[in-house]
Amino acid sequence: MIVFRDPAEVPADFGPSVAAIGKFDGVHTGHRAVIDRARVDAAALGAKIVAVTFDRNPLALLRPDICPDSLVGEHQKLGLLADSGVDATLMLTFDRRLADLDAQAFVEHVLVGALGVKIVMVGSDFRFGRGGAGTPALLRELGPRFGFEVDVVDDVRAIDEGRRVSSTWVRELLDDGDVVGAARLLGRPHAVRGQVVHGAKRGRELGFPTANLGADLEGFIPADGVYAGWLVDHGMPSSGGEAGRSIHYPAAISVGTNPTFDDVVQRQVEAYVLDEADLDLYDHTVEIRFAGRVRGMVAFEGIEPLIAQMTDDIDKVRAALA
Repeated sequence: MIVFRDPAEVPADFGPSVAAIGKFDGVHTGHRAVIDRARVDAAALGAKIVAVTFDRNPLALLRPDICPDSLVGEHQKLGLLADSGVDATLMLTFDRRLADLDAQAFVEHVLVGALGVKIVMVGSDFRFGRGGAGTPALLRELGPRFGFEVDVVDDVRAIDEGRRVSSTWVRELLDDGDVVGAARLLGRPHAVRGQVVHGAKRGRELGFPTANLGADLEGFIPADGVYAGWLVDHGMPSSGGEAGRSIHYPAAISVGTNPTFDDVVQRQVEAYVLDEADLDLYDHTVEIRFAGRVRGMVAFEGIEPLIAQMTDDIDKVRAALA
């Protein structure tokens, strides 16, 4: 997948294209419905599939007081869009200049001028341009003038609840620790991604050495607790591990502030790789994928009860991943 950071980077002969536009936070099943429709239209036209998105939630600039935490970081989003089968992503920097761009100017200069768009794919609630004036109705009005069609993709709804699949719903489930429900909406396990850093090494002292992710990790951190899941090792950033083979390990995952010892200020994500006590992952980029929740986070009165509970947790994780 090609990544453009600015319309000026797009080659003059790039088009024609089918453009799917949106925040794509989480690249959940609703987002992929838009991309899947774009793939069908692009095949019929012999066009490229382009995801047009932003490097942050626009609310981070426009209304930071109500801006929710993102489900995925920028690197995660690009990886998920690549996996969805788009040919290119135009990752626009959402700054004041872009926020003030008139909706028609966005269409003329970004979609038509840079991408040579023939079909624009959006969800029914998509808004763009200064003041959110750009709507699917406006796109349909501008289409004949600039030579493109508009396809508004209906909401994807959960069969059992009838609720529209959305990033908001995924966040609610993760806040409750329901990573299974979140995975159902995402179409894959929810994950966080970061670099393994040195911690207090308390897990090693207790017989369960963990890989601790740094505070600058990407991805929405679910509710405190112990989870079953997977650690995916992408290797050292400088070693080319990203382009090579990633290694998957079953893992018991802990999220929280370690209340038994009461000396961890920030919530942290750490993973104990099953049956790999001597694994050295320091400075590696890893992805932690959540498969299911084992229990909530509690404080224990002493080391022995904690070790006993951790041993039981490992048994439950092993069974959950079997």
